[in-house]
Amino acid sequence: MSELKRTVAVHVPVLARVEGEGALDLRIVDGEIAELRLRIFEPPRFFEKFLEGRHYTEIPDMVARICGICPVAYQATAAQALEHLFGVELSPWARDMRRVFYCGEWIQSHSLHIHLLAAPDFFGCNSVIELAKIAPDAVRRGLRIQALGNELMDVFGARSVHPVGVRIGGFHGAPSLARIRTMREKLRAALPEAEALIRWAAGIAVPQDDQAFVSVAMRHPDDYAIERGGIGASDGLHIGADAYADHFTERQEPHSTALYSDYRGQPYLVGPLARLNLNHDRLPERVRMLLAETGLVLPSRNLFHSLVARAVEILLALHEALRLLDGYREPDSPWVPVTPRAGVAYGCTEAPRGLLWHRYEMDADGRVVSARIVPPTSQNQGRIEADLRLSLLNFGLDHPDDALRLHCEKVIRNYDPCISCATHFLALNIGR
Repeated sequence: MSELKRTVAVHVPVLARVEGEGALDLRIVDGEIAELRLRIFEPPRFFEKFLEGRHYTEIPDMVARICGICPVAYQATAAQALEHLFGVELSPWARDMRRVFYCGEWIQSHSLHIHLLAAPDFFGCNSVIELAKIAPDAVRRGLRIQALGNELMDVFGARSVHPVGVRIGGFHGAPSLARIRTMREKLRAALPEAEALIRWAAGIAVPQDDQAFVSVAMRHPDDYAIERGGIGASDGLHIGADAYADHFTERQEPHSTALYSDYRGQPYLVGPLARLNLNHDRLPERVRMLLAETGLVLPSRNLFHSLVARAVEILLALHEALRLLDGYREPDSPWVPVTPRAGVAYGCTEAPRGLLWHRYEMDADGRVVSARIVPPTSQNQGRIEADLRLSLLNFGLDHPDDALRLHCEKVIRNYDPCISCATHFLALNIGR
């Protein structure tokens, strides 16, 4: 039997540095990929069913439990949807502080992914502990930035994991001026560190892996879209959240407990690189200048530039939080009254990992009749498979099995998949 037809099974019970469980089946026949399946087998979590019958006041705290890394995204999206249906107009204070709250999540999540999950791959390390031995200053800086993001979430959420500060109509409480002053000082002190992080991330050697794909992200006429705006795509699409289901479809594949998403019958990209591709003209001037210094040309067709995109969004989030907290005053009330009404509510925001879409059917008493939540990782699932196929061909299928496995892990981790949100991995089975 020739080497190319040799059957090899490689089992990796857990892929470290991703959130969730799954596997990848790769079969190579006569030097070509005959099968490539990203299997997500983590049990369905039924959050959409849990929400049925629940009062609108319970929804923000319940959906926060979908993810321990990006709870603010779920809270903000649900609140946005219900507030729109109920005709709630947030106060300027609450609207601005929602964005600041969300910035905290971007800062902590992006820093966690860059330093603890993705960067070790590009330095030949198995963990951040190994990376700390060769880049101790970079790792310490990353941990400081992540802690700052957590602290900013705690300021408005009362805690950083599954925060409880959001309510429909605003927030349950407002931070004191003294605490905001302290927070502003810490955010301002972190700006040079975030700038240094961009330069460090841009200097990391990544594969030159050019691919064609459609970027999908929110767009706003004035701001870099985070918590508000319409849905845009690199082919010119621009729609409201209520039209999402007219353009994006979900389908079930037997090997995955997470649904696949298609845009016009094809996979698409959501996440930091998609956002930067569509919204780099909305970056603050200082951030744009620093990005130009790196030499990164946008829009980028190399998914490995996601690492730099996350670093850029950390600096953006720091600038935005500082801008919005400048001149902070405690409001007369951190929330406005809410009167529920029956109807269908739609919302979308940009979670750290990409576009997050919610739909709720509500009754006249403000209780959930049905819910549908489309997280970013399930939207990226088809794109990850397409990326793996193209990236492996560029990498070369004649590499040893261990090298192929490590390359696949690098590609998947680059998306920062939150598999628990979508329904560690990776169990990789290679057949030649």
